[in-house]
Amino acid sequence: MSGTPDKARRHKTKKPSAYDVARLAGVSQTTVSFVLNDTPDSNIPQETKERVWAAIKELNWRPNSIARALTSRRSHTIGLMSDEIVTSTHAGNIIQGAQDAAWASGKMLLVVNTSYNHDIEQGAAEMMLERQVEGIIYATMYHRPVQIPSSLSGVPVVLLDCYTEDRSLPSVVPDEVQGGRTATEILLQKGHRRIGFINNIDPIPATFGRLEGYKQALASLEIPFDPALVRSARSDAAGAYDCALDLMDLSERPTALFCFSDTMAMGAYDALRKLGLRIPEDVAIVGFDNLELIAAQLHPALSTMALPHYEMGQWAVKYLLEHIGQTDDTHILEPVQERLACPFVERLSV
Repeated sequence: MSGTPDKARRHKTKKPSAYDVARLAGVSQTTVSFVLNDTPDSNIPQETKERVWAAIKELNWRPNSIARALTSRRSHTIGLMSDEIVTSTHAGNIIQGAQDAAWASGKMLLVVNTSYNHDIEQGAAEMMLERQVEGIIYATMYHRPVQIPSSLSGVPVVLLDCYTEDRSLPSVVPDEVQGGRTATEILLQKGHRRIGFINNIDPIPATFGRLEGYKQALASLEIPFDPALVRSARSDAAGAYDCALDLMDLSERPTALFCFSDTMAMGAYDALRKLGLRIPEDVAIVGFDNLELIAAQLHPALSTMALPHYEMGQWAVKYLLEHIGQTDDTHILEPVQERLACPFVERLSV
């Protein structure tokens, strides 16, 4: 007799199973599986589906997600691999945008930061494939060409803030040319005609694109491009400091500066202060990136171009989910190359 209460207690705490759901709904376990996985062409009447879901709710049954993934080949999970955006102070919006888009479609986001380590990247790719992610967003810290792990060839991939040289994969990147053009146009609209450009020295898309945008804005008002108004340095405050001093030493100095990044703009601020020049009364400045820890804290606060991090995260996940399974080979997505606009953030430096 002493064993009876323990046996009853174990029976009461026993977790419900698919068998219990099937018995309560008056259907087979196969029918429960078909309803749960929304199996196409199962021809299950709507009334039967409603009974199954009512039974699931009544029993508070939570099916094993791994088992469901193996059965349905749908894990409801999207992978996001990055080089360092997880640890970045200003690109977290990429993850937020991707997560919001995934959650809106009933998907979870699995995020792995590889820290530029090839072994970690390979391991992360294998881990995600083992968990049967439905697709992978491959993101980078800055706009650049990449080579993705060969192991990802068996899963749909969308590139974020990067691209492959052969453009064989869909990607979403900032419109660097538009960003450079808009930044320069803002200064032109304020009446400036001698606008210096402090550019990055690294051979990356942002360097070339923002310079091209600068040239286009000048050309739109038939202002000749003057190479003497362009300086290039490493993308940090010290490099920009020297460039700004050099530009201000011209016989006809610029009345405005467009800086490749907010970090470079910070160096330009220091140079102008050393020369006793006021911002924006003597020299107006526009930065790029909208790094809140810099742009909003400078005095005066820096007007800048924002990178569309949140929008890129959303676009990548939405494109992935909208196009999975639309071709005979579910691993291949149409290689669209999307460029998103960089919005202007107005503060007090113009």
